[in-house]
Amino acid sequence: MEPSTITLIFLAFAVVMFVTEKIPLGVTAMIVCVGLVVTGVLDIETAFAGFVDTNVILFVAMFIVGGAFFETGMANKIGGIVTKFARTERMLVVAIMTIVGLMSGVLSNTGTAAVLIPVVIGIAARSGYPRSRLLMPLVFAAAMGGNLSLIGAPGNMIAQSALQNMSLSFGFFEYAIVGLPILICGIIFYATIGFKLLPDHEVKDADGAFDTDKSFDDVPRWKQILSLVILILTLLAMIFEDAIGISLCISGCIGALALILTGVISEKEALRSIDLKTIFLFGGTLSLAAALQNTGAGEKIANAVIGLLGDNPSPYLFTFVVFIICCVLTNFMSNTATTAMMVPICLSIAQGMGADPRAVLMACVIGGSCAYATPIGMPANTMVLGAGGYTFKDYAKAGLPLILIATVVSMIILPIAFPFFPE
Repeated sequence: MEPSTITLIFLAFAVVMFVTEKIPLGVTAMIVCVGLVVTGVLDIETAFAGFVDTNVILFVAMFIVGGAFFETGMANKIGGIVTKFARTERMLVVAIMTIVGLMSGVLSNTGTAAVLIPVVIGIAARSGYPRSRLLMPLVFAAAMGGNLSLIGAPGNMIAQSALQNMSLSFGFFEYAIVGLPILICGIIFYATIGFKLLPDHEVKDADGAFDTDKSFDDVPRWKQILSLVILILTLLAMIFEDAIGISLCISGCIGALALILTGVISEKEALRSIDLKTIFLFGGTLSLAAALQNTGAGEKIANAVIGLLGDNPSPYLFTFVVFIICCVLTNFMSNTATTAMMVPICLSIAQGMGADPRAVLMACVIGGSCAYATPIGMPANTMVLGAGGYTFKDYAKAGLPLILIATVVSMIILPIAFPFFPE
Protein backbone atom coordinates (compact mmCIF):
# COMPACT_ATOMS: atom_id res chain seq x y z
CA MET A 1 0.00 0.00 0.00
CA GLU A 2 1.31 3.46 -0.88
CA PRO A 3 2.40 5.74 2.00
CA SER A 4 -0.07 8.42 0.86
CA THR A 5 -2.96 5.89 1.06
CA ILE A 6 -1.90 4.77 4.54
CA THR A 7 -1.74 8.41 5.60
CA LEU A 8 -5.27 9.05 4.36
CA ILE A 9 -6.50 5.99 6.30
CA PHE A 10 -4.89 7.34 9.48
CA LEU A 11 -6.43 10.74 8.76
CA ALA A 12 -9.90 9.17 8.47
CA PHE A 13 -9.29 7.21 11.70
CA ALA A 14 -8.18 10.37 13.52
CA VAL A 15 -11.21 12.35 12.34
CA VAL A 16 -13.64 9.63 13.46
CA MET A 17 -11.93 9.21 16.85
CA PHE A 18 -11.65 12.95 17.43
CA VAL A 19 -15.35 13.42 16.70
CA THR A 20 -16.64 10.44 18.69
CA GLU A 21 -13.99 10.61 21.45
CA LYS A 22 -14.35 6.87 22.07
CA ILE A 23 -10.75 7.08 23.26
CA PRO A 24 -9.01 10.18 24.71
CA LEU A 25 -7.76 12.74 22.18
CA GLY A 26 -4.16 12.42 23.30
CA VAL A 27 -4.29 8.63 22.95
CA THR A 28 -5.71 8.95 19.42
CA ALA A 29 -2.87 11.28 18.50
CA MET A 30 -0.28 8.83 19.84
CA ILE A 31 -1.89 5.87 18.00
CA VAL A 32 -1.56 7.83 14.75
CA CYS A 33 2.00 8.87 15.58
CA VAL A 34 3.15 5.34 16.43
CA GLY A 35 1.11 3.80 13.60
CA LEU A 36 2.81 5.98 11.00
CA VAL A 37 6.17 4.67 12.23
CA VAL A 38 5.09 1.01 12.37
CA THR A 39 3.73 1.18 8.81
CA GLY A 40 6.92 2.80 7.57
CA VAL A 41 5.29 6.04 6.46
CA LEU A 42 7.53 8.09 8.73
CA ASP A 43 10.82 7.39 10.45
CA ILE A 44 11.02 7.74 14.24
CA GLU A 45 12.76 11.11 14.13
CA THR A 46 10.14 12.68 11.86
CA ALA A 47 7.17 11.13 13.67
CA PHE A 48 8.26 12.34 17.10
CA ALA A 49 9.74 15.63 15.96
CA GLY A 50 6.49 17.27 17.04
CA PHE A 51 7.42 16.82 20.68
CA VAL A 52 10.39 19.14 20.27
CA ASP A 53 8.51 21.48 17.94
CA THR A 54 8.98 25.13 18.89
CA ASN A 55 5.24 25.46 19.58
CA VAL A 56 5.33 22.57 22.07
CA ILE A 57 8.31 24.18 23.81
CA LEU A 58 6.34 27.44 23.88
CA PHE A 59 3.34 25.57 25.35
CA VAL A 60 5.39 24.13 28.20
CA ALA A 61 7.10 27.46 28.97
CA MET A 62 3.90 29.49 28.87
CA PHE A 63 1.98 26.95 30.96
CA ILE A 64 4.60 27.63 33.64
CA VAL A 65 4.56 31.42 33.16
CA GLY A 66 0.77 31.38 33.18
CA GLY A 67 0.70 28.98 36.11
CA ALA A 68 2.86 31.33 38.18
CA PHE A 69 0.68 34.29 37.22
CA PHE A 70 -2.30 32.35 38.49
CA GLU A 71 -0.69 30.64 41.51
CA THR A 72 0.33 34.02 42.95
CA GLY A 73 -3.19 35.41 42.57
CA MET A 74 -2.09 38.11 40.12
CA ALA A 75 -4.39 36.79 37.41
CA ASN A 76 -7.33 37.18 39.80
CA LYS A 77 -6.34 40.78 40.57
CA ILE A 78 -6.11 41.68 36.90
CA GLY A 79 -9.40 39.87 36.37
CA GLY A 80 -11.01 42.02 39.06
CA ILE A 81 -9.90 45.20 37.29
CA VAL A 82 -11.24 44.03 33.93
CA THR A 83 -14.58 42.89 35.35
CA LYS A 84 -15.16 46.38 36.77
CA PHE A 85 -15.33 47.72 33.22
CA ALA A 86 -16.97 44.73 31.49
CA ARG A 87 -19.84 43.93 33.82
CA THR A 88 -21.69 41.31 31.75
CA GLU A 89 -20.53 38.08 30.14
CA ARG A 90 -21.27 39.40 26.66
CA MET A 91 -19.22 42.54 27.33
CA LEU A 92 -16.34 40.36 28.50
CA VAL A 93 -16.48 38.29 25.29
CA VAL A 94 -16.41 41.46 23.17
CA ALA A 95 -13.58 43.03 25.23
CA ILE A 96 -11.44 39.86 25.16
CA MET A 97 -11.93 39.28 21.43
CA THR A 98 -11.19 42.92 20.57
CA ILE A 99 -7.99 43.08 22.65
CA VAL A 100 -6.70 39.69 21.51
CA GLY A 101 -7.63 40.29 17.86
CA LEU A 102 -5.77 43.61 17.69
CA MET A 103 -2.74 42.29 19.60
CA SER A 104 -2.36 39.21 17.40
CA GLY A 105 -2.37 41.48 14.36
CA VAL A 106 1.09 42.73 15.27
CA LEU A 107 2.30 39.84 17.44
CA SER A 108 2.38 36.10 16.98
CA ASN A 109 -1.20 34.89 17.36
CA THR A 110 0.08 31.87 19.30
CA GLY A 111 2.20 34.07 21.56
CA THR A 112 -0.69 36.46 22.19
CA ALA A 113 -2.99 33.61 23.19
CA ALA A 114 -0.31 32.01 25.37
CA VAL A 115 0.25 35.21 27.34
CA LEU A 116 -3.43 36.09 27.78
CA ILE A 117 -4.87 32.64 28.61
CA PRO A 118 -4.00 32.90 32.34
CA VAL A 119 -5.32 36.47 32.42
CA VAL A 120 -8.66 35.34 30.98
CA ILE A 121 -8.82 32.40 33.40
CA GLY A 122 -8.31 34.96 36.18
CA ILE A 123 -11.11 37.09 34.75
CA ALA A 124 -13.39 34.05 34.70
CA ALA A 125 -12.53 33.13 38.30
CA ARG A 126 -13.10 36.68 39.52
CA SER A 127 -16.31 37.27 37.56
CA GLY A 128 -17.83 33.88 38.26
CA TYR A 129 -18.45 33.19 34.57
CA PRO A 130 -17.38 29.78 33.18
CA ARG A 131 -13.88 30.00 31.71
CA SER A 132 -15.01 27.69 28.90
CA ARG A 133 -17.18 30.53 27.56
CA LEU A 134 -14.28 32.99 27.48
CA LEU A 135 -11.29 30.93 26.34
CA MET A 136 -12.74 29.82 23.02
CA PRO A 137 -13.52 33.39 21.86
CA LEU A 138 -9.95 34.26 22.87
CA VAL A 139 -8.30 31.71 20.56
CA PHE A 140 -10.72 32.40 17.71
CA ALA A 141 -9.91 36.11 17.94
CA ALA A 142 -6.19 35.29 17.94
CA ALA A 143 -6.61 33.39 14.67
CA MET A 144 -8.70 36.13 13.06
CA GLY A 145 -6.30 38.83 14.23
CA GLY A 146 -3.45 37.04 12.48
CA ASN A 147 -4.97 38.30 9.22
CA LEU A 148 -4.58 41.98 10.07
CA SER A 149 -0.95 42.36 8.99
CA LEU A 150 1.92 40.75 7.13
CA ILE A 151 3.49 39.50 10.38
CA GLY A 152 0.29 38.29 12.06
CA ALA A 153 0.76 34.63 11.08
CA PRO A 154 3.56 32.55 9.47
CA GLY A 155 1.36 31.65 6.48
CA ASN A 156 1.16 35.34 5.56
CA MET A 157 4.92 35.49 5.07
CA ILE A 158 4.99 32.24 3.07
CA ALA A 159 2.61 33.76 0.52
CA GLN A 160 4.64 36.98 0.53
CA SER A 161 7.86 35.09 -0.20
CA ALA A 162 6.24 33.29 -3.13
CA LEU A 163 5.02 36.59 -4.55
CA GLN A 164 8.40 38.26 -4.17
CA ASN A 165 9.89 35.60 -6.42
CA MET A 166 7.52 36.95 -9.08
CA SER A 167 8.36 40.61 -8.26
CA LEU A 168 4.99 41.08 -6.56
CA SER A 169 4.04 41.64 -2.91
CA PHE A 170 1.32 42.38 -0.37
CA GLY A 171 1.35 45.63 1.62
CA PHE A 172 1.93 45.39 5.40
CA PHE A 173 -1.77 45.84 6.25
CA GLU A 174 -3.22 44.55 2.97
CA TYR A 175 -4.41 41.29 4.55
CA ALA A 176 -6.62 43.45 6.79
CA ILE A 177 -8.80 44.34 3.79
CA VAL A 178 -10.33 40.89 4.27
CA GLY A 179 -9.13 40.08 7.80
CA LEU A 180 -10.57 43.11 9.61
CA PRO A 181 -14.16 42.63 8.36
CA ILE A 182 -13.92 38.93 9.36
CA LEU A 183 -12.72 39.93 12.86
CA ILE A 184 -15.51 42.51 13.25
CA CYS A 185 -18.18 40.07 12.03
CA GLY A 186 -16.75 37.35 14.32
CA ILE A 187 -16.93 39.61 17.38
CA ILE A 188 -20.50 40.67 16.54
CA PHE A 189 -21.50 37.03 15.97
CA TYR A 190 -20.24 35.79 19.37
CA ALA A 191 -21.75 38.80 21.11
CA THR A 192 -25.16 37.92 19.64
CA ILE A 193 -26.26 34.66 18.00
CA GLY A 194 -23.01 32.77 18.55
CA PHE A 195 -23.04 33.56 22.28
CA LYS A 196 -25.37 30.59 22.79
CA LEU A 197 -22.97 28.26 20.95
CA LEU A 198 -20.07 28.84 23.35
CA PRO A 199 -19.42 25.76 25.54
CA ASP A 200 -20.55 25.93 29.15
CA HIS A 201 -18.42 23.51 31.17
CA GLU A 202 -17.56 23.42 34.84
CA VAL A 203 -13.87 22.57 34.79
CA LYS A 204 -12.52 20.53 37.69
CA ASP A 205 -9.08 21.44 39.03
CA ALA A 206 -7.54 18.27 37.60
CA ASP A 207 -8.82 19.05 34.12
CA GLY A 208 -6.81 22.22 33.61
CA ALA A 209 -3.43 23.75 34.29
CA PHE A 210 -4.78 26.36 36.71
CA ASP A 211 -6.36 25.88 40.15
CA THR A 212 -9.15 28.43 40.63
CA ASP A 213 -10.06 27.30 44.16
CA LYS A 214 -6.76 28.27 45.78
CA SER A 215 -6.71 31.06 48.34
CA PHE A 216 -4.13 33.73 47.55
CA ASP A 217 -4.25 35.58 50.87
CA ASP A 218 -0.94 34.17 52.10
CA VAL A 219 1.02 34.85 48.88
CA PRO A 220 3.76 37.48 49.42
CA ARG A 221 3.18 40.69 47.45
CA TRP A 222 6.65 40.50 45.90
CA LYS A 223 5.75 37.20 44.24
CA GLN A 224 2.64 38.73 42.71
CA ILE A 225 4.54 41.76 41.41
CA LEU A 226 7.42 39.65 40.07
CA SER A 227 5.05 37.26 38.27
CA LEU A 228 3.46 40.28 36.53
CA VAL A 229 6.84 41.82 35.68
CA ILE A 230 8.15 38.57 34.19
CA LEU A 231 4.93 38.08 32.20
CA ILE A 232 5.22 41.61 30.76
CA LEU A 233 8.92 41.17 29.97
CA THR A 234 8.12 37.87 28.24
CA LEU A 235 5.43 39.60 26.20
CA LEU A 236 7.82 42.43 25.26
CA ALA A 237 10.44 39.88 24.21
CA MET A 238 7.83 38.28 21.94
CA ILE A 239 6.85 41.65 20.49
CA PHE A 240 10.47 42.48 19.66
CA GLU A 241 11.39 38.94 18.60
CA ASP A 242 13.12 40.09 15.41
CA ALA A 243 14.92 43.00 17.06
CA ILE A 244 16.46 40.96 19.89
CA GLY A 245 16.96 37.80 17.83
CA ILE A 246 15.37 35.48 20.41
CA SER A 247 12.54 33.20 19.28
CA LEU A 248 9.17 33.04 21.04
CA CYS A 249 9.79 29.66 22.63
CA ILE A 250 13.17 30.71 24.06
CA SER A 251 11.68 33.93 25.48
CA GLY A 252 9.01 31.78 27.12
CA CYS A 253 11.65 29.41 28.54
CA ILE A 254 13.65 32.32 29.97
CA GLY A 255 10.51 33.63 31.64
CA ALA A 256 9.66 30.19 33.07
CA LEU A 257 13.20 29.65 34.38
CA ALA A 258 13.27 33.13 35.93
CA LEU A 259 10.07 32.37 37.85
CA ILE A 260 11.49 29.12 39.23
CA LEU A 261 14.95 30.53 40.07
CA THR A 262 13.49 33.54 41.90
CA GLY A 263 11.18 31.31 43.92
CA VAL A 264 7.95 32.80 42.58
CA ILE A 265 6.88 29.26 41.70
CA SER A 266 8.42 25.99 42.87
CA GLU A 267 9.63 23.27 40.53
CA LYS A 268 6.77 21.05 41.69
CA GLU A 269 4.19 23.79 40.99
CA ALA A 270 5.80 24.47 37.60
CA LEU A 271 5.54 20.82 36.57
CA ARG A 272 1.97 20.61 37.84
CA SER A 273 0.95 23.60 35.70
CA ILE A 274 1.93 21.82 32.45
CA ASP A 275 -1.10 20.30 30.71
CA LEU A 276 0.27 17.01 29.35
CA LYS A 277 -2.95 16.22 27.46
CA THR A 278 -2.24 19.27 25.31
CA ILE A 279 1.38 18.25 24.72
CA PHE A 280 0.51 14.69 23.65
CA LEU A 281 -2.35 15.83 21.42
CA PHE A 282 -0.35 18.51 19.63
CA GLY A 283 2.94 16.60 19.42
CA GLY A 284 1.19 13.46 18.19
CA THR A 285 -0.93 15.13 15.52
CA LEU A 286 2.07 16.95 14.09
CA SER A 287 3.21 13.54 12.82
CA LEU A 288 -0.03 13.31 10.82
CA ALA A 289 0.57 16.78 9.39
CA ALA A 290 4.11 15.74 8.45
CA ALA A 291 2.81 12.58 6.75
CA LEU A 292 0.18 14.55 4.78
CA GLN A 293 2.92 16.83 3.54
CA ASN A 294 5.78 14.34 3.02
CA THR A 295 3.79 11.62 1.29
CA GLY A 296 1.89 14.02 -0.95
CA ALA A 297 -1.46 12.89 0.51
CA GLY A 298 -2.49 16.47 1.23
CA GLU A 299 -1.51 17.50 -2.29
CA LYS A 300 -3.53 14.59 -3.69
CA ILE A 301 -6.62 15.84 -1.88
CA ALA A 302 -6.10 19.38 -3.15
CA ASN A 303 -5.34 18.37 -6.74
CA ALA A 304 -8.27 15.94 -6.89
CA VAL A 305 -10.74 18.61 -5.81
CA ILE A 306 -9.29 21.34 -8.03
CA GLY A 307 -9.11 18.88 -10.93
CA LEU A 308 -12.88 18.47 -10.80
CA LEU A 309 -13.22 22.11 -11.85
CA GLY A 310 -11.94 21.43 -15.36
CA ASP A 311 -9.30 23.23 -17.42
CA ASN A 312 -10.89 26.69 -17.38
CA PRO A 313 -12.81 27.06 -14.15
CA SER A 314 -14.78 30.18 -13.28
CA PRO A 315 -12.58 32.60 -11.28
CA TYR A 316 -15.28 32.89 -8.60
CA LEU A 317 -15.67 29.13 -8.34
CA PHE A 318 -11.90 28.65 -8.23
CA THR A 319 -11.58 31.26 -5.45
CA PHE A 320 -14.29 29.49 -3.47
CA VAL A 321 -12.76 26.03 -3.93
CA VAL A 322 -9.24 27.20 -2.99
CA PHE A 323 -10.68 28.87 0.11
CA ILE A 324 -12.66 25.78 1.18
CA ILE A 325 -9.77 23.36 0.56
CA CYS A 326 -7.51 25.51 2.73
CA CYS A 327 -10.25 25.73 5.39
CA VAL A 328 -10.59 21.94 5.55
CA LEU A 329 -6.86 21.13 5.48
CA THR A 330 -5.91 23.77 8.05
CA ASN A 331 -8.18 22.15 10.64
CA PHE A 332 -6.04 18.98 10.49
CA MET A 333 -2.68 20.50 9.57
CA SER A 334 -1.12 23.71 10.82
CA ASN A 335 -2.04 26.82 8.86
CA THR A 336 1.67 27.19 8.08
CA ALA A 337 1.86 23.69 6.58
CA THR A 338 -1.42 24.18 4.72
CA THR A 339 -0.28 27.46 3.19
CA ALA A 340 3.16 26.07 2.34
CA MET A 341 1.57 23.15 0.52
CA MET A 342 -1.19 25.07 -1.25
CA VAL A 343 0.79 28.13 -2.38
CA PRO A 344 2.74 26.40 -5.20
CA ILE A 345 -0.39 24.50 -6.34
CA CYS A 346 -2.46 27.69 -6.46
CA LEU A 347 0.30 29.68 -8.18
CA SER A 348 0.73 27.16 -10.97
CA ILE A 349 -3.03 27.07 -11.62
CA ALA A 350 -3.26 30.88 -11.48
CA GLN A 351 -0.46 31.18 -14.03
CA GLY A 352 -2.17 28.64 -16.27
CA MET A 353 -5.38 30.68 -16.14
CA GLY A 354 -3.53 33.97 -16.59
CA ALA A 355 -5.00 35.15 -13.27
CA ASP A 356 -3.50 37.57 -10.76
CA PRO A 357 -1.42 35.45 -8.30
CA ARG A 358 -2.17 37.93 -5.48
CA ALA A 359 -5.88 37.17 -5.75
CA VAL A 360 -5.33 33.41 -5.53
CA LEU A 361 -2.84 33.60 -2.64
CA MET A 362 -5.06 35.95 -0.63
CA ALA A 363 -7.85 33.34 -0.82
CA CYS A 364 -5.31 30.66 0.13
CA VAL A 365 -3.98 32.52 3.17
CA ILE A 366 -7.34 33.67 4.54
CA GLY A 367 -8.81 30.19 4.06
CA GLY A 368 -5.75 28.65 5.69
CA SER A 369 -6.33 30.74 8.82
CA CYS A 370 -9.86 29.40 9.41
CA ALA A 371 -8.71 26.75 11.87
CA TYR A 372 -11.68 27.08 14.21
CA ALA A 373 -13.42 23.71 14.01
CA THR A 374 -10.93 21.35 15.72
CA PRO A 375 -8.67 21.45 18.79
CA ILE A 376 -5.66 20.69 16.59
CA GLY A 377 -6.30 23.36 13.95
CA MET A 378 -3.85 25.79 15.51
CA PRO A 379 -1.59 25.81 18.58
CA ALA A 380 -3.80 28.22 20.53
CA ASN A 381 -6.81 25.90 20.13
CA THR A 382 -4.82 23.07 21.67
CA MET A 383 -3.53 25.22 24.53
CA VAL A 384 -7.03 25.85 25.92
CA LEU A 385 -8.30 22.28 25.44
CA GLY A 386 -7.64 21.19 29.01
CA ALA A 387 -8.13 24.58 30.66
CA GLY A 388 -11.58 24.93 29.08
CA GLY A 389 -12.59 21.29 29.51
CA TYR A 390 -13.44 21.19 25.79
CA THR A 391 -14.33 18.27 23.56
CA PHE A 392 -13.81 17.97 19.81
CA LYS A 393 -17.52 18.64 19.30
CA ASP A 394 -17.27 21.94 21.20
CA TYR A 395 -14.84 23.30 18.63
CA ALA A 396 -16.99 22.08 15.74
CA LYS A 397 -20.19 23.53 17.21
CA ALA A 398 -18.73 26.96 17.94
CA GLY A 399 -16.17 27.08 15.11
CA LEU A 400 -18.05 25.91 12.01
CA PRO A 401 -20.40 28.94 12.00
CA LEU A 402 -17.33 31.19 12.16
CA ILE A 403 -15.87 29.40 9.12
CA LEU A 404 -19.17 30.03 7.33
CA ILE A 405 -19.03 33.73 8.26
CA ALA A 406 -15.40 33.99 7.11
CA THR A 407 -16.32 32.30 3.83
CA VAL A 408 -19.24 34.64 3.11
CA VAL A 409 -17.24 37.76 3.99
CA SER A 410 -14.28 36.59 1.90
CA MET A 411 -16.39 35.70 -1.12
CA ILE A 412 -17.89 39.20 -1.06
CA ILE A 413 -14.63 41.13 -0.56
CA LEU A 414 -12.06 39.03 -2.47
CA PRO A 415 -13.54 39.44 -6.00
CA ILE A 416 -13.83 43.21 -5.42
CA ALA A 417 -10.53 43.96 -3.69
CA PHE A 418 -8.48 41.24 -5.41
CA PRO A 419 -10.02 40.46 -8.82
CA PHE A 420 -8.62 37.49 -10.73
CA PHE A 421 -8.35 39.47 -13.93
CA PRO A 422 -7.72 43.13 -13.02
CA GLU A 423 -8.21 45.59 -15.83
